[in-house]
Formats: sequence, structure tokens, C-alpha cells
Amino acid sequence: MTRYSRQDVLRILHLNTRQLMSWERAGLLSPQEQYSFEELGQLRALRDLQAHAAKTRTRISARSIRASVDAMQRVAGMRNPLLESSAVRRGSRLAFRIDGTLVDPLTQQLAFDFDAFAGSRLGLVVTGEMRPQNPAQRAAELQEMFLRAVQLEENSATVSQAATLYEAILAAQPTHAPALINLGTIYYNMRNFERAESLYRRATVADPEYALAFFDLGNVLDEMQHLDQATAAYQKAVALVPQYADAHYNLALAYERQGHKRRALRHWLTYVRLDPVGPWGNHARDQARKILKSEKLSIVSRRGRLVRAG
Repeated sequence: MTRYSRQDVLRILHLNTRQLMSWERAGLLSPQEQYSFEELGQLRALRDLQAHAAKTRTRISARSIRASVDAMQRVAGMRNPLLESSAVRRGSRLAFRIDGTLVDPLTQQLAFDFDAFAGSRLGLVVTGEMRPQNPAQRAAELQEMFLRAVQLEENSATVSQAATLYEAILAAQPTHAPALINLGTIYYNMRNFERAESLYRRATVADPEYALAFFDLGNVLDEMQHLDQATAAYQKAVALVPQYADAHYNLALAYERQGHKRRALRHWLTYVRLDPVGPWGNHARDQARKILKSEKLSIVSRRGRLVRAG
């Protein structure tokens, strides 16, 4: 794996030591002397956010960025939201752009992003192979390609261009997990489930700690009627990110369809705790009540006292 020294990072991204240290103190990354390609991409995203804030004469603190990133990890199961989606300033905190929608993970509110492409230049042609480069240039170009592909993917008219970019990234780096996931989602939306499954599985191998990869794999396996495998994928997603609400919801559905109501109950209740407000929380709450009523479950407390539910 290519590594970059601290001085390389400062030089490549045109950062100063004080800025890098402020991100480290906020917990956005760990202090170290060697950085991976992924960490370089994350630093690039932070740098761009800072540059935009300076341009608009606004300020967003590193602590606020950290809070938004942590919330997005919990809500969407993303391992690195700064790379897997587009971060957008929303007042004093961040929202994340996904499929033409802005997600504020702290409030879990959604907003259609009508300005996503205002003033942007979408003309991009990818031809031939990437030019020979040193590792730093190669990393920077791959990251730039990925961020552009994410933007292109949000517009139905440019999805094919996004797919071409993701394919180019994977030709250069076959284990680029975010590109595998995003390309898989393009094929999933086209209902080419076999191709989507292949890409999602490659993402789980490339990054076994990637909860979103297992969640998406579960979704496509569910569509393909492979319910046992889908259940296993959802189980892995919640094991990696216990606060992953959507994975608990889908796992509860999968258990119910298999007749495992007691197993489903645990995940319905977890979803209600994680996302108590809104139609999905109401549905999870109703399902839990139905199971408790029909099963008349006996619940044993930690002290051994039997409590009859229902």
C-alpha cells in the first residue's frame, strides 16, 4: 500500500501544519507520520471544505465537521462519509449529498438539492489509460475522479458518465471499495442485480469493515430472493455498526419473512430506539407490538425475575 509522509501530505495538498493539527485534535483523523491513499482523500475533502468556507466568508469548526461525520456513520453505515458522498455546508454544520438529496445526519432530515449542479461543469471525457504518474499524482487524480463521479451520479442524465469514471477508477485500483459500492448501486438501480451483487461482494472483500457494503449486498440478495444470504449480510452490517438503523429495519423484515418473529422483535425495538420519529419508526413500533401481542413473549430480567409480556 502506498504511504505518504506528513511532509508529502502538506506539500501535495498545500496545507499548513497548524490546519492539519486542528483536524487531528478534533478527531477527524489520528496524528501520524504516514498516511494512506484513503486518508489523503479525506484530507483533500477537508481542505476543500475549508477553502469554500473562506471563499464565502463563513466558518465551520473542525468539531462541527466531526459531529456531522460521526452522525452520518451511524445513520447511513458509511465508514468514511467525506469520501463516500459529497459534503455540503448547511449553516454551521455539514449535510451530505446522496442521489440528489441532502441528508442532515444530526437531525435526520432530508431536502431535495435543486442546486446540486448550478454553475457546475459536467463535460468530462475519459479516454485511454491513466498517464504514468508518481504515487502522489496518481492518488490525487483517482480522488478527483471519484468525487466527480459522485456528482455525475446524482443526475440521471449523467449516470452513464459516472459509471465510466467508476470503471476507470477500478481499472487503476480494483480494491477501491467506495467506487465498487457506487458502481454496484448504478447497476442495482438498472435492476442488473447479478452485476450489482458481484460489485458489492468485491467491496466487502476489499474492505471487510465497510458496513454499507454489507447492507447493500443484503438489499440486492433480498431482491434476488436469496433471503438467507441477505439476512447474513444485514447481520454483518449491524455487527460492524450497531447504530445502523436501516440495517436493523431490513434485518427485522428479513427475520419476519422467515417466520423468526422473536429475532425480528429485537431489531424492531432497536430501530425504534435509533429512529423513533417518522413513518418508519411508527411502522417498527407497530410491528413490535403485534409480535408481543401474538407471541405473548416471556421476558426474563437480568435478576432472573420472570415478566410476562403482552
